[in-house]
Amino acid sequence: MRSRLVMFIALSIATIALTFAVNRLAPSSLSPAVVHVSLPPGPASYLGVFEAGSPPNYEPVAGFAAAAGEQPNLVGYYSGWAQPFAISFARKIRKHGVIPFVQIDPTLASVSGIGRGTYDVYLRSYADSVREFGHAVVIGFGHEMNAPWYSWGYGHVPPTTFIQAWRHLVLLFRGQGADNVTWLWTINADRPGTGPVSDWWPGAKYVTWVGIDGYYLHASDTFTSVFGPTIDQVRQFTTRPVLLSETAVGPNSGQFLKINNLFAGMHQYKALGLVWFDKTQHNGIYHQDWRIEGSQPAEAAFRLGVSALTLARPKSR
Repeated sequence: MRSRLVMFIALSIATIALTFAVNRLAPSSLSPAVVHVSLPPGPASYLGVFEAGSPPNYEPVAGFAAAAGEQPNLVGYYSGWAQPFAISFARKIRKHGVIPFVQIDPTLASVSGIGRGTYDVYLRSYADSVREFGHAVVIGFGHEMNAPWYSWGYGHVPPTTFIQAWRHLVLLFRGQGADNVTWLWTINADRPGTGPVSDWWPGAKYVTWVGIDGYYLHASDTFTSVFGPTIDQVRQFTTRPVLLSETAVGPNSGQFLKINNLFAGMHQYKALGLVWFDKTQHNGIYHQDWRIEGSQPAEAAFRLGVSALTLARPKSR
């Protein structure tokens, strides 16, 4: 009798252990709790900045805010493939009322593999962190794909392959409950050597805002010449709001007059706002010192421009 009791207890323990192991290995049938956050799409309501050293530090952003005379409500940075979401930095800037803006770039990754689900473990982890953050995040993927200088772009990857990857990314995030993402489809301003922007359009279901990157390089540049043709092209296939997602006016352009022109054009075309590339570059006309700090004309023009903005804040629902 005792031997049967011992055997029964042993079998019971083994059954419990096996059940526990199976439950750990099997995927959960419960869907993740969905986090909903949206951003208001009002014109002239966003001011952002890219700063060297941010992340992880907030101090460069504070320096820009002091020069600009306004606290930005977007801080942008580029995230290489396999890098995690910088949730600590997101929490840090959130305390200052700032929304993280991340450009996830598929550096050294297979764009077709992304569309097939090859990197889903990484992407689910990223989406889970974004959902855990619980506040608004602006995310782009493979920015400036209509230009030839990145491995995921024009001349390197077929537009249909990129579109498949974009859609897969968006659907995966939504499936993980990360509905706090504003999806920013980011193209380069049309110029010689870039491909047709409409070829890369994934569809309105997969895009919240359209981002356009463009710079004032020469004294002859104006908003109409830098951004106008691209905005007109975009309006042929979507009414989604436009953000000037990476821009600056170089010293060679004459910063005081052209920064005023940039803000005036932003209002004229009813853009959401702009994200200033506040970094130093020294490598020819395409890589100037784009910072406003230390330049009295640039700071004065920028302060005048931002004085007409009414900055938005994230809204939960």
